[in-house]
Amino acid sequence: MESVARGIAVYFVLLIVLRLSGRRTVGQMTPFDFVLLLIIAETTQQALLGDDFSIVNATLLILTLFSVDIVLSHFKQWSPKLALVLDGTPTVLIADGEIDDHALRRARVSIDDILVAAREQQGLARLEEIKFAVLEADGGISIIPRRDTA
Repeated sequence: MESVARGIAVYFVLLIVLRLSGRRTVGQMTPFDFVLLLIIAETTQQALLGDDFSIVNATLLILTLFSVDIVLSHFKQWSPKLALVLDGTPTVLIADGEIDDHALRRARVSIDDILVAAREQQGLARLEEIKFAVLEADGGISIIPRRDTA
């Protein structure tokens, strides 16, 4: 039973930490982010398993974590407010060609991040070609190009 409680506690701690760290953390992984993820995974593994490294304990933890995730996904479907709290909302970074510096700082997204997304998604090379850039709730950046640029 201790393993189940540990699993639920660690799940919610990680959920809160990742939610507070911002969408950029999960949406655009840099080598630094990857190293941080590996360290968190190792720390989490120790917190979850404690001294019991048995297959039964590991299986119980896996089932617990998936169960918590499934239950939360059902709660999010029933309560849009809970979904907003857990998943966040999209953030407009560029609106009608105007850069929102405050939104960029708050989301910890750079112009270079937007240009990378613009090149990858739309083949755009310049900021002037972007009409809207939106940081989605999943951490990805959506680009809507201007149609009036040549």
